[in-house]
Amino acid sequence: MRDWRLDDEEEGEGADKPDMPMTAGPVQNALFKSRTVLIFGEINMRLAERVTAQLLALAAKSDDDIRVIINSPGGHVESGDTIHDMIRFCGPKVKMIGTGWVASAGAHIYLGAAKENRLCLPNTRFLLHQPSGGVRGQASDIEIEAEEIVKMRVRVNRMIAKETGQPYEKIVKDTQRNFWIGAEDAVAYGLVSKVINRAEEA
Repeated sequence: MRDWRLDDEEEGEGADKPDMPMTAGPVQNALFKSRTVLIFGEINMRLAERVTAQLLALAAKSDDDIRVIINSPGGHVESGDTIHDMIRFCGPKVKMIGTGWVASAGAHIYLGAAKENRLCLPNTRFLLHQPSGGVRGQASDIEIEAEEIVKMRVRVNRMIAKETGQPYEKIVKDTQRNFWIGAEDAVAYGLVSKVINRAEEA
C-alpha cells in the first residue's frame, strides 16, 4: 500500500476537509463568469476532480484566458499530476497566480502554466522538495515502491529544471532538503515571470 506525497503531512490529514462545491451559488457563479479557478488547501483527488471539471467547463464556454489562483501546502502526487496536465490539456491560456504558499505538489501544479503566465503576489513563498512516500507490506513490495519513488523524484526534478531553466544538477541539490524561495527570488530562479500587486496586472 502506498501514499506518495509532495509534502510532509501524514496520511489522512485534511482528508475530511470540505472542498469548494461544484454546485451553483453566487460565489461560484461569479468565479465562473470571471473565468477564475481557486486551488486552496491540500491537493487530493476530490480537488483534482473539481479543478478538472471547472477547467473543462470554462474551455467549453470559450477560448478566453483562465485564471487559476493557488495557495497550497501540497499533497497527493498523482492528483497534482492530473491538475498540472489538465492546465496544458484544456486549451485556453491558463494564467497561474500564486499567493500565500505554493508548496510541493502545489508548486508542481503551478509549473503547469507556461513561464510567461506564471505570476504571484508579493508575499508568496514557494517550496520545492523531493517526493516522500509511506510504504507498508512485504519486503519485495517495499523495494518496488522505493524504486518508483526514485523514478518520480527524477521526473519531478527534470520537470522543474525544464520549466525554470536551472541545470538539472542544481535542482537535484536544491530539492534534497526543503528549498524555500520568496517571490522576487522566485523570479530570478525562473519559477515566476512577474510579481504583481493588482488584478489588472494579471
